[in-house]
Parts: sequence; structure tokens; C-alpha cells
Amino acid sequence: MEQLDVLVQQAWEVRKANFADEIFFDFPVLTESITLTGESCALNCAHCGGHYLKGMRSVPEIKAQASLVSKYPFRSALISGGCTAEGKVPFTQQLDFLHKLKQEVRLNFHVGLLDEEEIFLLKDLASVVSFDFVADAETIQEVYGLKRGLEDYSRVYKALREVVTVLPHITLGLRGGQWGGEEKALDALEELGLDGLIFNVFIPTPGTRYALNEPLPVEEVIRFLAKVRMRFPDISLALGCMRPKGKYRQILDEAAVALGLNRLVKPTPGARHLAGELGLRVIRGEECCAL
Repeated sequence: MEQLDVLVQQAWEVRKANFADEIFFDFPVLTESITLTGESCALNCAHCGGHYLKGMRSVPEIKAQASLVSKYPFRSALISGGCTAEGKVPFTQQLDFLHKLKQEVRLNFHVGLLDEEEIFLLKDLASVVSFDFVADAETIQEVYGLKRGLEDYSRVYKALREVVTVLPHITLGLRGGQWGGEEKALDALEELGLDGLIFNVFIPTPGTRYALNEPLPVEEVIRFLAKVRMRFPDISLALGCMRPKGKYRQILDEAAVALGLNRLVKPTPGARHLAGELGLRVIRGEECCAL
């Protein structure tokens, strides 16, 4: 097997040949996360179990805030929430609220497997859509409890791209810290076309079915990302906000800079230092990396 440091260096050379000497570090303090469904979700997914909805603000909270201030204290919002049994966030129930919000801030929608009519409604609402792309039917069944497959995700992704800007997200190790179709997802996206790609890494989360699982070995994640950098030499690649903390994150973040990713959310001090050592000009963002 090819040595990891050699692979990382090869990926870095590809990055140098295709991009300016700059890197984006995002600290999304000016993006508000809004759940359209409160803390409820029909799917109770194995990796989340509704846990992450608790850290988001509800629609009533945002409406109450709007009545108190003349201008929102955020520039953009992530519009998400729990899913219905069909695997979609029911955003159409909040259209009036969303259209009013759109007049003030940019909106990043994370809304799952929509149908064509719903997708068309996003045309005048979404600045961007963050779309979790999963290619393995067994992973989809195990994690989400949905009887869906690659063809469903490909169909929705393709339809979304005809209407709005879409940034696909791939969660590495989504299947409880096991590989599950990530390579197949890349194959599909390469064929369908993409304007950028955001990677997350499975986090064992307390209270979920995967709570006691381990994330993928960090070396495997680094190897995968280095190969992606070489496979998509001129596509912007980002490491998103969802990834393990602690030593795992320290190792991964520094490697992500070294192998030539273009964007990191909340990078570790070591990663920020390495960017300087590599001669990269840091561009600091204060909103969601998809924006």
C-alpha cells in the first residue's frame, strides 16, 4: 500500500498546480441554524437520533427575535430540521416564514429527498442547497431506515441542480464508522457533475444507536481525501463542521491542509499554523462553508 506521506505530498502538488496559494477557514458565527420541526424527527437516524436538532433554533424563537430587533444579528441561515417518514424536511409548511426570512438573509437549505414540485419552490428561496449524497442502499436502510438507493439520491440531486446551486456532502463512515458506498458516491457525482464537495466524518453521538461505535481510522480518512484531491484536481473540496474532536481532529485537520483541501470549518490551531508554513494566504469566513 502506498505510503500515506507520499500520497499526501502528491495530493498537495495537484492542489498547487490548480489553485491559488490561499485557503478558506470558516468560523460560522454569522449563520444561524434553524430547525423547521423543533426537536421532532420521524426517522430517528442511527447517527443522530434527533440530537443535533437540540442545538438549533426553532421557528417560534426566530419569529420572536424578529419582533424585537430591526435587523437579524446573522447574515445567513441553515434551514433544516427533522425528516418525515419519506426522508424530507417539510419546509413547504413554513413558506411564508421562509420568504420573509429570505428578504433579510441568505438561506442554505438541507432538506433531503424532495419531489419535483418541492424542488421548484426552492428556486426563489435557496441561495444554496446542502445535499447529503449517499450511494449505498444498505447504508441508507441501516442509518435512515429508508428503502431508497443511489438512483433516488441521483434523481433528486440532478433535479436540484437544474434549479439551484447544490453542494453535495458525503459523510465518511456514515454507517457507524464503517465504509459504505463513499467511493460509489464519488463515481456518481463525477458522472452527474459537481461544483464543489464537502466532506464530514461520522461522530459517535451519545444517545444514538451508534453511540458506542468508533469513527473511521483517521489514516484511512486522510488516504481517502488525498485520493479525492487527485481525482478532482480543480474542484473545491471542504472539510465540514461535522467531524470528531480531540486528537482525531488535530491529526485530520493538519492533514487536510497538507493534502490540499480548499476549505476547513473551525480548523484546529495546528492546521492554522501549518497553512502559514505552507505559504497559504488565509481567507477567514464567518458563515456556513456552503455559502
